[in-house]
Amino acid sequence: MDNARAPRTAGLRRLILAGGAAVIVAASAVGVGAYSYLKPTAPESAPITVVPITTMNANDSSAVDPNGSTLYAIESGASEATFTIDEVLNGSPKTVVGTTDQVSGQAAFDPFDPSSLQIGTILIDARTLQTDDSSRTRVLNNQILSTGQYEYISLTPTSVSGLPDSVSVGQPFTFQLTGDLTIRDTTQPATFDVTATLNPDGTLHGTATSTIQYADWGVSIPSVPFVASVGDQVVLGLDFNVTTAQG
Repeated sequence: MDNARAPRTAGLRRLILAGGAAVIVAASAVGVGAYSYLKPTAPESAPITVVPITTMNANDSSAVDPNGSTLYAIESGASEATFTIDEVLNGSPKTVVGTTDQVSGQAAFDPFDPSSLQIGTILIDARTLQTDDSSRTRVLNNQILSTGQYEYISLTPTSVSGLPDSVSVGQPFTFQLTGDLTIRDTTQPATFDVTATLNPDGTLHGTATSTIQYADWGVSIPSVPFVASVGDQVVLGLDFNVTTAQG
């Protein structure tokens, strides 16, 4: 009798051990996901700085280069970088928007010679991105963008095309800006459609947008409860106010 029970007892123990291991693995996976929900996001390391245009004279307090272009700077705090992505939440379509006003950049522009436009590296502090839900924001920062390790998203312009021959005050003008977009540790080219307006006070206001496949940058979105699907594309946007840079 005892000999007959022994194999069954051993098999039962193995089954229990296997089941326990499976529970531990599952609990660990849930724990990793929960950690992304609950872990505080990394704070911005410092106020966002400006990457100077290398062809401009940084010591020129008049902010004008030898060719007559005026040096402008994106007004951080009065400009906004955004991303927009579609998802299905609880069975209903939803558009998720992330925003931050921590963005910087420079441009050299002569309204009498628009073709001379130069645009420097644009920086966005990804740690300051916010959505409409604090849990979503934590997952975005901690897991999707890994902002604790990669604080900044950057665009280093490589070309500008489609500029008009002249610019009039108060009249919008359009062009395309192409550059090297870096998200986390991956850099790929991206093209933005830009609309800008020269104001009577000499400032510039405008928008820039680009639609990208975020997977091309190695970005993946984890499965989370109640979200049935997430779109493959994300729209990147910049609503900018640009003022004359101070020397």
